[in-house]
Amino acid sequence: MPERKKNATDATKAADARHPSPSSPPSPPSHSEGFIPPHGGYQKLFSYPKTQIIYDATVRFCDRFISIKSRTHDQMVQAARSGNKNIAEGSRISGTSKESEIKLTNVARASLEELLGDYQDYLRQHGLKLWDKNSKEALYVRKLGKKDNLSYEDFREFIETRPAEVVANILISLIHQANWLLDQQLRRLERDFLEQGGLRERMTRARLAARARQNQRDPHA
Repeated sequence: MPERKKNATDATKAADARHPSPSSPPSPPSHSEGFIPPHGGYQKLFSYPKTQIIYDATVRFCDRFISIKSRTHDQMVQAARSGNKNIAEGSRISGTSKESEIKLTNVARASLEELLGDYQDYLRQHGLKLWDKNSKEALYVRKLGKKDNLSYEDFREFIETRPAEVVANILISLIHQANWLLDQQLRRLERDFLEQGGLRERMTRARLAARARQNQRDPHA
């Protein structure tokens, strides 16, 4: 499907923003490079701005349609926040712990799955319609979700003026998109770890390279 090919390209570009291409094996770090690889840059991941929209929109949804006294209100907001902030934390910590990056990215994915269930429950419990994935409404949201430099402003009018059924379905569609991107991101992180190892391996390679340079300068040392 053309859409799937587009999403696959997006996910690959997103992962490539921080990770070297797997087509060539990683070379030992140079003296100037050290053993802590480039990290951060989570804003360039396609998953991050998407989950930021979900977080902002969930806050608006809960304020409009769920009582502030309800535990569900806080749980949905916290799940949306976790789905966004754990991506940033995982990206930042990746320089010293690939294991933590994978773990935090998976926490983000799990939080969004929880949030997805909350929106589906809301529709079911209130007798509202869940859009078919191929309905014109769902297709419109998916098309809008491919827009460059996507932000909450692209959805503000819908989120803040439409009835609960429409808003919940928009969020469900966005969560499906974000979950797909995070699944691809996790697969890429797994491949990178298998090919490059973690911090211990980089430290060992850097130390061996430093010793080799030292021996070249003073072979009798």
